[in-house]
Amino acid sequence: METCGNSNKKQKLANAAENWGMQRATNVTYQAHHVSRNKRGQVVGTRGGFRGCTVWLSGLSGAGKTTVSMALEEYLVCHGIPCYSLDGDNIRQGLNKNLGFSPQDREENIRRIAEVARLFADAGLVCIASFISPYGRDRLNARKIHEAAGLPFFEVFVDAPLDVCEQRDVKGLYKRARAGEIRGFTGIDSEYEKPEAPELVLKTDSCSVNDCIQQLVDLLQERDIVPVDASYDVKELYAQENKLDLAKADAETLPAVQIGKVDMQWVQVLAEGWATPLNGFMREREYLQCLHFDCLLDGKMAFTFLRKKSELLFLRKALGGDECSQMVLDECNCTLMEAISLLVTYSL
Repeated sequence: METCGNSNKKQKLANAAENWGMQRATNVTYQAHHVSRNKRGQVVGTRGGFRGCTVWLSGLSGAGKTTVSMALEEYLVCHGIPCYSLDGDNIRQGLNKNLGFSPQDREENIRRIAEVARLFADAGLVCIASFISPYGRDRLNARKIHEAAGLPFFEVFVDAPLDVCEQRDVKGLYKRARAGEIRGFTGIDSEYEKPEAPELVLKTDSCSVNDCIQQLVDLLQERDIVPVDASYDVKELYAQENKLDLAKADAETLPAVQIGKVDMQWVQVLAEGWATPLNGFMREREYLQCLHFDCLLDGKMAFTFLRKKSELLFLRKALGGDECSQMVLDECNCTLMEAISLLVTYSL
């Protein structure tokens, strides 16, 4: 949230670009971690694999950054992806409570956030940073901090026209800025530099929150951050309204069985999509997968999702050379070397 500023115009920053974030502390030595990112990724969250990265949401006040950020965080956590959302207002109540809104303070604000986001990403979390971050140079330096650490950085422009943001004005800040009560307010008397080449642009004036989340998830899937199966939509099995008569006619030609109330309730469960990704009642193959691995392995489900020691011991037994070994590998959709690698990883 913006509350005040020192100037109506963007001031020239005191430090040269090459001195941005310059090391001033002396007698300090970087201490290397004993735990690798791959090892950390095995225990962080309920899905295996290192997924650390930063999703940087930038845009005007009222563009929808916080709404999108919190919704994305909720979505990812519900799908077993560890993440944390850093919000501008929240950060200014703690870590950056000593900073104002002058260009110099804005620069330092973003530098600190970029470093914190890097730590979250290095820990294996998807860090969602929601900040106006009006200056392109500051956002570029945030990216460089991540690139230097070998961590993915995705700049997302939350794009909403100024008039739309003013109409929303949830916090009443635009009204106060227009009345002259707030100086240096981004979009009114302080410049916002639009991202030139962001990884994604979200048009929040025309897209719903769910549409924005889907676009973000698609981006993270393309970059191998979020597994494909994590975005399965609930799949209802109702006949489409315009094809209902055709479905009824087709049903008349099929064999019929008598079912009771409980059976009918299970049919309703399937129809409403509660058994997604199942398309109907379990077949033997799917039933055995759930018995042995506690999950479905078809439909691009990654083999490394196996977590229970009992599941891995079952696999080790199957790899003992008996006639069912290849059948189990086929069931798990993995090669012999992948299976052995997983067992070595878990020291089984």
